[in-house]
Amino acid sequence: MRIDVFTIFPHLVEGFTSQALLGRAQDRSLLDIRAHDLRSETSDPHRTVDDSPFGGGAGMVLMAEPLFAAVEAVDPPRPLFLLGPGGRTLDQAFARELAAGDGFSLLCGRYEGVDARVVDHLVDGEISIGDYVLAGGEAAALVVIEAVGRLVPGVMGNTTSGDDESFSEGLLEYPHYTRPAEFRGWEVPDVLRSGDHGRVARWRHAQALARTIRDRPDLIEARGGLSNADRKVLAEFDLA
Repeated sequence: MRIDVFTIFPHLVEGFTSQALLGRAQDRSLLDIRAHDLRSETSDPHRTVDDSPFGGGAGMVLMAEPLFAAVEAVDPPRPLFLLGPGGRTLDQAFARELAAGDGFSLLCGRYEGVDARVVDHLVDGEISIGDYVLAGGEAAALVVIEAVGRLVPGVMGNTTSGDDESFSEGLLEYPHYTRPAEFRGWEVPDVLRSGDHGRVARWRHAQALARTIRDRPDLIEARGGLSNADRKVLAEFDLA
């Protein structure tokens, strides 16, 4: 999968994506992440990409001309998304949709935003990572890249790693334990040491349900409420 990022801080993107899981995926040619400097196609000595808004107001706006030029010089994979508040909110389902494709591109805004002609005529849509304001789109782009990149086949060493994660089935993830079996008087639940894989699976599902009911009841509502099977497994482990 190829992911292109257009930004005034390409080294920020390159530094993050060269590390850990994303870096190893690029070394193995599973991901091809390219950062492009929005100043690359400017012609003035100051490499200007922003100007004051027509009509007045605070702050600066990224200009259409250098943004169009930077994107057109690369011909990146489409769709091209602007990181902005008006887009579809990134969630696990959206991340899986993007991971199923061949690639996409991200345009990072800065300052007060981008010239509206970029939104109307250059990008294919917007992606939001939540209802709050950042100084620019770079942090949001990195969130999108990591959320999507780890789902590309082969990137995670265990192909089932993504199956039981939070939001994969509309639930938060069950609790995890590792060695030692007892720490400061707190013991790992017996069921996890029982060797009964079927019961372990039911316990984990019950725990995921209970945690979601407690912390994110909106996710339960989005699933259409609890099924009879859900109630049965909760009762089995006294979590009803």
